[in-house]
Amino acid sequence: MLDYKFDEMRFHIQRIYIKDISFEAPNTPQIFQKDWNSKLELNIDTFSNQLSNEIFEVVLRLTVTANIDKDIAFLCEVKQAGIFNIIDIPDLYKTHFLRVYCPNILFPYGSECISNLVTRGTFPQTHLTPINFDELLKNKISIKEK
Repeated sequence: MLDYKFDEMRFHIQRIYIKDISFEAPNTPQIFQKDWNSKLELNIDTFSNQLSNEIFEVVLRLTVTANIDKDIAFLCEVKQAGIFNIIDIPDLYKTHFLRVYCPNILFPYGSECISNLVTRGTFPQTHLTPINFDELLKNKISIKEK
């Protein structure tokens, strides 16, 4: 268990786990006959559930879709989750922990899982670039304010 102490605030990682995995290759084996000139699309979503007073589940959903022309080569979705203790952290910072800090911790695990699934489907390796969750949060806030 990792423990970070910010004066009186504390943060613990209790558990990191896969909540759900899906891999679909609906157009195989015909798709393997085409030249690999795919268009990849990544969708990201995060959500959290409060399990008790200081314990939260955070889920990072990563969905990667690869298309060749109008055909789907593969669709891969991973819900990477974690249980975190967030103790004595003011609400102002709690949102940042739940929507930025925890997803940053979960992202490498989810990215590795997607890479593994795509490779097992015998498609070319897929490596996701790091995500700036701070920027995603800022964009969501500014969209809601308009």
